[in-house]
Amino acid sequence: MKNYFCIASLLLIIMTFISCHFSRNSKITISEIDKQNIASNTKQDSSELEKIIKTESEWEKILSPEQFKILRQKGTERSFTGEYWDNELKGMYHCAACNLPLFDSGTKFKSGTGWPSFYDVVLKNNVEEHRDISYGMERIEVTCRRCDGHLGHLFDDGPSPTGLRYCINSASLNFERTAK
Repeated sequence: MKNYFCIASLLLIIMTFISCHFSRNSKITISEIDKQNIASNTKQDSSELEKIIKTESEWEKILSPEQFKILRQKGTERSFTGEYWDNELKGMYHCAACNLPLFDSGTKFKSGTGWPSFYDVVLKNNVEEHRDISYGMERIEVTCRRCDGHLGHLFDDGPSPTGLRYCINSASLNFERTAK
């Protein structure tokens, strides 16, 4: 019975990685991002964000255990379990750690991956993109520019007009509903 549980858990982990991290034609690299300037149609904000710097102990006191695991330790929630993967309400998604506006519901789409997916950010200046070579893959990690919190990953298989898919963990977000 114990071996069955271990095998089932391993399969679940593998399937989770496959659904979010492997996407069709997603051989995207940092240099391609720089060359293509893929978010060139995103509104720019010339103002500088003041960094929020806290110790891991301070973050642990502020965030829930799941938020801490994802935002500070670069974890990933299981697909189809997060609070916002199927949220269709109108509003703004903010960083759960520092409340910086990140994504507008107007750019959210159903990707079929089980994570909230957006084709654009509110302001390009509010996120950073980093090369991520963990787990034997090359991906683009997306972090909050103000607090350096891990949000998720960026893929190039999204819808028009950007062709991008920001695959984001629900636990890294807070949602603020707007009037109908």
